[in-house]
Amino acid sequence: MIELQDVHKAFGPKQVLTGFTLTVRDGETLVLIGYSGTGKSVVLKHIVGLLHPDAGEVIVDGRMVPELDRAELNAVRRDIGYVFQFAALFDSMTVAENVALGLRNRDLPEAEIVERVQEALALVDLTGTDERAPAELSGGMRKRVGLARAIALRPRYMLYDEPTTGLDPVTAAVIDRLVVRTREHLGVTGLVVTHDMRSAYTVGDRIAMLYEGRVRQVGTVEEIRETDDPVVRQFIEGRPE
Repeated sequence: MIELQDVHKAFGPKQVLTGFTLTVRDGETLVLIGYSGTGKSVVLKHIVGLLHPDAGEVIVDGRMVPELDRAELNAVRRDIGYVFQFAALFDSMTVAENVALGLRNRDLPEAEIVERVQEALALVDLTGTDERAPAELSGGMRKRVGLARAIALRPRYMLYDEPTTGLDPVTAAVIDRLVVRTREHLGVTGLVVTHDMRSAYTVGDRIAMLYEGRVRQVGTVEEIRETDDPVVRQFIEGRPE
């Protein structure tokens, strides 16, 4: 389980998180929505220890992330797959080499690395792309390679940072389907950051809205669809003030 309790974070004079509290339950996919620049990605970075809170607690499987030493933090990160907003692939590497990158840091036998790479590429429908360069791929395919790289680690948790940003509606729907497939096939717990409500409704078990540094509302997809909170309603309907 992932828990953030009363987390505060500021960058200089800008307060980003001001008492942020959220629990991601085992086995669920929780979607975190909110306006651009409100701190959604900041939440993800706290979970993997890339940022430390100014106050509050960040807990993964009962471990206080900000208090861990390097070895303990690396152990937590081994359980987490992180899908970056723009895939973050290395153009000097092939697709297979990009997917294998995290595995090679684990000193696995070469045969197991190859097997895991092939399994991960098959799960995202990219079988046969092993030797292609990232520059040869479409934006949607690059995102799928980024997803495969995270899947290959066989994590307990998946963190998705704006997985459908910059994609056309059809390609975005493909990514959504793969997020759902990952949960069904691997049984992972997921946290998806997005401002795409179509995607949120498709992949989420629950949805939480980040607003002014804290969770404004959290509930099931149906509860968010039917909300009478004016701020949440304005966001999900895409209405300007």
